[in-house]
Amino acid sequence: MRELIEEIIAILRSRGALEPVELAGLIRRHNRDIHVVTDHLSKKKAMQAYLAEKRANTPLWQSWNVDHDLDLLMQKTLQVKPRRTASGVATITVITKPMPCSGTCLFCPNDVRMPKSYLTDEPACQRAERNYFDPYLQVASRMKALREMGHETDKIELIVLGGTWDDYPQEYQIWFATELFRALNDEGGNIEALTERRARYAHCGIASDPNILKAQVAGVQQSVFCGALSYNEAHRRLYGPGSAWEQAGLWQTATLEELEAEQRKNESARHRVVGLVVETRPDAISAESLSAMRKLGCTKVQMGIQTLDKSVMAANGRSIEVEVIKRSFALLRLFGFKIHVHFMLNLYGSNPEADVADYLTLVNDLAFLPDEIKLYPCVMVEGTGLSRLYEQGLWAPYDEEALVNTLAKDVENTPPYMRISRMIRDISAHDIKAGNRKTNLRQMVEQVPLAKPLKDCEIRMREISVEGVDVDSLELSEITYETSISSERFLQWITSEGRIAGFLRLSLPHREAFCKLEGLPVSAGEAMIREVHVYGRVARLADTGMGAQHLGLGRKIVKRACEIASNEGYGRINVISSVGTRNYYRKLGFQDAGLYQVRSLEA
Repeated sequence: MRELIEEIIAILRSRGALEPVELAGLIRRHNRDIHVVTDHLSKKKAMQAYLAEKRANTPLWQSWNVDHDLDLLMQKTLQVKPRRTASGVATITVITKPMPCSGTCLFCPNDVRMPKSYLTDEPACQRAERNYFDPYLQVASRMKALREMGHETDKIELIVLGGTWDDYPQEYQIWFATELFRALNDEGGNIEALTERRARYAHCGIASDPNILKAQVAGVQQSVFCGALSYNEAHRRLYGPGSAWEQAGLWQTATLEELEAEQRKNESARHRVVGLVVETRPDAISAESLSAMRKLGCTKVQMGIQTLDKSVMAANGRSIEVEVIKRSFALLRLFGFKIHVHFMLNLYGSNPEADVADYLTLVNDLAFLPDEIKLYPCVMVEGTGLSRLYEQGLWAPYDEEALVNTLAKDVENTPPYMRISRMIRDISAHDIKAGNRKTNLRQMVEQVPLAKPLKDCEIRMREISVEGVDVDSLELSEITYETSISSERFLQWITSEGRIAGFLRLSLPHREAFCKLEGLPVSAGEAMIREVHVYGRVARLADTGMGAQHLGLGRKIVKRACEIASNEGYGRINVISSVGTRNYYRKLGFQDAGLYQVRSLEA
C-alpha cells in the first residue's frame, strides 16, 4: 500500500493530475505483485491508508512532505463516489423504528421489519436494522463509511425517513433528535460507547442480524402478504405490549432541555448540522406540529403527495383532500421550511397524458410550487393492493419509452427554481415484481433533448457538482414568482452557461395570509430566508476547499436578500437557520429570536 500511495503522490506532484483510468491501471499493476488476497489493493483502501497516516501525523506521513494543495488533490484523486458530497454537504439518512400507519395506499410496501412504505433491502434500511434503528448508532456508522471514502463530514444534512414523523410520540421525536446531535458532537462515538449502546438493545432481546430477524417475522409477514393481517395488526404483534421493543421504548425518551444542550454544543462542534429533514403527510401538518419541528432543529419537510388528481387519489386509497394539501403548502412556506414533495407517475387509474397534466398542476398552480421534488414511477412489490390489480390485469407498468418520455416532459416543465432530487426509489431489483428496474433512469431521461437552454432547466441539471468555479465570472441572477400566499425571490449565482454555484430562497409573505392562518410564529411585515445553499465539493469549515464554498458567495447573496426585502417595505427578515449555521448568521447581523434568527431592516 505504501508503494502505491507514494507513486500516486509522485505523479500528482510532477504533473498535477491523475485520470481515473490511469489510477485504475496503477492499482491493477500493484495488485499483480500481491499474492495474498487480503492485501488486495483498491481506491477505497488507498484512501483509508492515506488518511490514517495523515490523522496520526506519523513519520511516514511527514516523509511524504504533502502540502495543503497536494493534500486536496490527493483526496480528490482517491475519493470514492465524489457525488456523495457534490451538493456542498454530506448527507446522512437515518430511519425511525417501525410504527403503525393511518394510510391504506395500494402501492405502499408492507414490510413488517420496516416503517410503512420502506423495504428491508434499501441501503439506509439495512444500515438502520443493523443498528437497531438507533439514531446514534446509525449516524456513527454512516460517518465512518463517509470518512473511509474520503468525504469531509464537517457539514451534515440529516435526513430522517420512516413514513410519517408526526405519527411518532413526541417523547420519541425529542429523543431521536437529541441522539442525532449527540452522535455528531461525539464525532461518531468511541468503540466502548457504541458497544455499550448495542448491548442495551441486545439485553432487551432485540436482534440486529437480518437472517435472525427474517426468521422471527416470517409467519407474520406471510399473513400480511396473503391479506390475513394488516400492516398495523402485524405491528401490534411484533412491537406492541409485551414486546422487546416496548421495553426498549422505556428509555427512548429525552427532554427538550437535553436536546437544547446538544444543539448548543453542535453550534461549534467539528461536525455541524446544516440541515435537518423529516418526512410526513400533508394532513399531519399544522401550526403546532411545525412549531415542534422547528424546536427539534428541522429546516426541510419531505411530504408525500404522489398525485393531485382526485380520481387517481381515490383509486389508490389516498383520502387526503386537495384543499388540505394546499393548506399544508401555505403553512410550510410561512414557517420558512424548504418544501420537498414526493410525486409519482404510473399510478393505478392514470396514464402518461394524465401524469403530465398532474405534474403541470404541481409546478404551475400558485397553491403548490414545491422547492424540491422526488419524481419517480410507481413499481409493484409483493403483498400490496397493487399486486392484486396487476394479477387481474387492471394495472401495468409503462413501457420504457413511455416512461422516459413522460419523465422528460416533466423535466421540461420544471421551473429553474425547483430541483428534481431523484427519479427512482432505492428499492432492490429483486423486490420489484413489475415496473422500472433501471438504476440509470435519470441518465436515460436527461438524454432526451430539451427545447430550452440550460439556464432555464431545473436546479440539479445545472449544479456545478464537483467542479471548481471562477468566482469573478459568476453573475447574481434573480427570478421572481408568485404563490398563493407570498411573493418569492430565487437568487442564484450562475455561470455564463447557466450552471448554478449557489442560491437563496426569499419569501415575502402577503399580509392577507396572516388573516387566514392561525398560530404562525412570524408576523406580517417580516420576510423569510428559507434556504441558502452554495454548491461544490464540501469544504472544511473555514477552508476554501476546491469548490464554491467559503468564497463569500453566501454572505453576498444574504446581503442582496436583505436589500430586496427592505426595498419591498419589510421591516424585519427571519432566517430558518439550522443549528450548525447559527454562528454564521450571527456574524451577518442576525440575532436569536425563538424559532428563527432575525435581523432588523430599518435604517
